[in-house]
Amino acid sequence: MKKIQSINPYSGELIQEYNLLTQEEIDQSIDRSQIAFQAWKNESFTRKSNLLKRAGEELRRSKSYYAELITLEMGKVISESLAEIEKCAWVCDFYAEKGAEFLQPETILLADGHRAKVINQALGPILAVMPWNFPFWQVFRFAAPTLFAGNTALLKHASNVPQCAMAIEEVFKKAGFPSGVFQTLLIDSTQTLTLLENPAVMAVSLTGSEKAGAAVASAAGKNIKKSLLELGGSDPFIVLKDADIPLAAKTAAKARMINFGQSCIAAKRFIIESPVYDLFISIFIEEISSLNQGDPKDPQSQYSCMARPDLAEELFQQVQKSIDLGAKVVLGGIAPEKGSARFAPTILTDIPVNAPAYSEELFGPVACVFKVEDEEEAIKLANSTEFGLAASLWSKNQSHAEELAEKIESGAVFINAMVASNPFLPFGGIKKSGFGRELSRQGILEFVNTKTVYLG
Repeated sequence: MKKIQSINPYSGELIQEYNLLTQEEIDQSIDRSQIAFQAWKNESFTRKSNLLKRAGEELRRSKSYYAELITLEMGKVISESLAEIEKCAWVCDFYAEKGAEFLQPETILLADGHRAKVINQALGPILAVMPWNFPFWQVFRFAAPTLFAGNTALLKHASNVPQCAMAIEEVFKKAGFPSGVFQTLLIDSTQTLTLLENPAVMAVSLTGSEKAGAAVASAAGKNIKKSLLELGGSDPFIVLKDADIPLAAKTAAKARMINFGQSCIAAKRFIIESPVYDLFISIFIEEISSLNQGDPKDPQSQYSCMARPDLAEELFQQVQKSIDLGAKVVLGGIAPEKGSARFAPTILTDIPVNAPAYSEELFGPVACVFKVEDEEEAIKLANSTEFGLAASLWSKNQSHAEELAEKIESGAVFINAMVASNPFLPFGGIKKSGFGRELSRQGILEFVNTKTVYLG
């Protein structure tokens, strides 16, 4: 029988193995979700708000425990894991406070003197297919609005974080959510696609790779079900010649190295105007070189390892091919040891158009730095990608930067700041970075039936 394994990526130790659910067990879970939905959709906003607040309280109360699970299963340094749990509690609090306001009916006065109401009603069981890189946050930013809207949730988490997946279900149970409202399913990708054929499953939200997104969206489309996709990014970090260069360069290092570079919104392509290029890259190299690598459980470690050895090998192959095609290494470029998830932070420059580092997403601690002659070339290069998730733009001329931001093809542009997700702001991409929006008011309206009631 195929098993799901929980492996410590830093030590390579096998922690535990779990059996995949049988089809009968999956069907039983869907039935429980559907039954729970019939009652949950009618629960008051007040009760839902109270339960979400209690979920946030549970996360904060046991923050160290949940953070240690993240660090154990995917190698995130403990300081970042603790911050991730705190952010999950924040999104629970946010929807507990704002959810009722976001879902309020709207009354429309028509030209003929009649009125209509627009109401928002839950859909039913929603499937979430979630990644390993932020194993708690990605789930909670889906679950908090989806559950508050009155839906129930079925989680198919990444196969390398099963303990995190089961712990998330426990958070909702401890908070007092009714049985069946949130369930974790230990299943594989094939079983996931089959799940979408069940008429009780009403929609799917996926955060992950372009390949996984295409497969899930295809299955959803085939079964006439809504899908939301948050996929990869090759996010530009644009520095104009009038920017605060030391601040931009130091922020750039943080933006590339957050979660050891394993983030869809981590800055990946650094596009620098030529007059300030030398100053920027010297500070950038110094900042990344000064970071402390070590055991992820050590509070002093600023980065540790990638989530799996195969991911480290895949990333290095992209780097090596880019070097073979002419890219220049100014930091790192060292092959990981065979079977190891540890990786040396790398900076590439002079990257040719045909190199993987030019057009592909490099999901790890590899920075691609480009020199451009002017802002027009910077915007053109920023947009010369299949992705469009988020961008960072640096200039002391705020009004001009706002004008340029409108020309950047992405779901978000952060001016003089590092890109970050925030419950108050809509989050999502365009092009091959996906479609739909999470967080904010838009996020809670993704999985509701926006119903018009005409009052004749």
